[in-house]
Amino acid sequence: MERDFGLSEDQRDVVGAVREFVAERIAPAAAGFEEKKEFPRELFSQLGEMGLAGIPYEERFGGGAQSYLTYVAVVEEIATGFLSLAVTLSVHHLSAFGISQFGSDSLKEKYLPRLFSGEWLGAYALSEASSGSDAASLRTRAERVDGGYRLTGSKRFITHGGEAELYLVLARTGEEGPRGISAFAVEPDRPGFEFGKLEEKMGWNASPMRELIFEGCEVPVENLVGEEGQGFPIALAALDGGRLGIAACSVGLSQAAFDASVKFAKERSQFGRPVIDFQGLQFMLADMATQIEAARRLYREAARLRDDGGDFSIAASMAKLFASDVAMRTTTDAVQIHGGYGYMQEYPIERYMREAKALQIVEGTNQVQRMVIGREIAGSS
Repeated sequence: MERDFGLSEDQRDVVGAVREFVAERIAPAAAGFEEKKEFPRELFSQLGEMGLAGIPYEERFGGGAQSYLTYVAVVEEIATGFLSLAVTLSVHHLSAFGISQFGSDSLKEKYLPRLFSGEWLGAYALSEASSGSDAASLRTRAERVDGGYRLTGSKRFITHGGEAELYLVLARTGEEGPRGISAFAVEPDRPGFEFGKLEEKMGWNASPMRELIFEGCEVPVENLVGEEGQGFPIALAALDGGRLGIAACSVGLSQAAFDASVKFAKERSQFGRPVIDFQGLQFMLADMATQIEAARRLYREAARLRDDGGDFSIAASMAKLFASDVAMRTTTDAVQIHGGYGYMQEYPIERYMREAKALQIVEGTNQVQRMVIGREIAGSS
């Protein structure tokens, strides 16, 4: 399959270098980190050293000044070897994007070089126990005090909780609804900022997730990102890009499941011949290959639209919806192709299937994506 679809020669060089690094260093380590439930800090730092923690951002703060298409193609490659690490890079960019796009010059100078170098890890704190898909109903409050804001409340299911050095936190500074929400850059060593227990998850075990607890945590006024009341647009803008990141993660995981299935089908013999010679299995692989390639082209065209300055929000929703559904189908079929071996932890396929499920949930559930797309259709008719 053509994994370099839509990429220029320079982009192929970048992706090729990442592909080699994934094969040599990332993929062999993935199972160990997942089994130990250990965050791969060293691997993330190495991605930073390669310039991958700040690919699509301006050079004056240490970014790579490359296209978003390059960035998401890199995320896909990492996901073929270690999905949790690819998710780490995607979530890191959610935090970096908010500050890069909306932060003051002083915030950019203070935080972006550390984020782009991989010295610091970023986290994105929007979700709460009672506000997931209905993010505008969040309850965490930021009260104005002398010299800054006092945060009170909690965030739930926060990726990199307890590991990140910087959190982009959405909190209510005004009226109910989206217009009363603001965004803040918060460091974890501030008094009144604590962490809940490590969540026990179905998959992504090397990607830590914790509750964030704010008990009168005071944040300097200069750590307000954008203006008061601008938090919800900042959150949505970050999620548009984040959905392309998750689409790329989905394609990478699907590719890994497909490659493993082809390899197994060529090596496994039944009734005197390799099982890949059987038409029923060939049809399964053909469907997998077609769906993966369609998902890849969908997210890359959406990224190209973003790079061209177009409105890519609906395209991002479509890409995330389709690619994550493909990941679920592809990994399920991969288990079937492996037969009994696919259900055993000896092979990575059972982990791929567990990991795929979360891709249909994060950055807006696929039901929400259908709602967003449907509203656009209804509004344009």
